[in-house]
This record gives sequence, structure tokens and C-alpha cells, in this order.
Amino acid sequence: MKLITVLAAIVLSLAASVASALEIKSYSPELLATAQAAGKPVALHFHADWCPTCRAQEDVFNTLESDRGFAMTLLVADYDKERELKRKLNVRSQSTLIVYRGKIEKARLAGETSAEKLKAALRSAL
Repeated sequence: MKLITVLAAIVLSLAASVASALEIKSYSPELLATAQAAGKPVALHFHADWCPTCRAQEDVFNTLESDRGFAMTLLVADYDKERELKRKLNVRSQSTLIVYRGKIEKARLAGETSAEKLKAALRSAL
């Protein structure tokens, strides 16, 4: 019985650590609205497949998927397809990162590939 209790504790601990790391998902208006309505930290990354700066940013974000210090969601918006969203948020270039705590914009970067600056922008909403 003790072994089952220990195993259950380990599973719960692992689940908690995964849940509290950066979660990267494709953008949808519903995901953004839900996170913002709940007052949660959420970021939008305007990404274009053809953009080398976007790929460099993506590499940084991917390293944070297991970092428990970044308990938030990163929504990846297709720069070429999300025209209305870009207009609404005044996004003028691919590789733009907008970070929110709920509905309040906390940080905005465009063209930045420095891991430390990208992390600082994400931390601004935590």
C-alpha cells in the first residue's frame, strides 16, 4: 500500500511540474479569451514559417517548455493568416511577442532574439 501511495505522489508531482511550465499552443480566439478572462498570464507570438528571426525565437520558447519558472501559455499566431488580429493589436511585423496578464499588456517585443530579453518579457506577466 505504501508503494502505491509513493507512486501516486510521484505521478502527481510530475504532472504538477509539467503543468506549471511554458505551454505552447496554436492561437485561437477562444484560448486567448479564456486565459484573459481568468486573469492568467498569456503571450502571443506572431510567427511566420519563412522568418529566421521567428525560428530563433521559437528555439528559445521551446527550451522553456520544461522550465517550471514559466507557468503560462504561449499562443502562436500565424503572421500571414491572422490579418484581423494583427490589425486589432497593431502588429506590424512578424516575430512580434505580446505578453499579457489577463487583458493587461505587460510587454511587447518585435524582432528580438535574445533569450534573456524574451524571458524577461514573459516574466513580466507572472
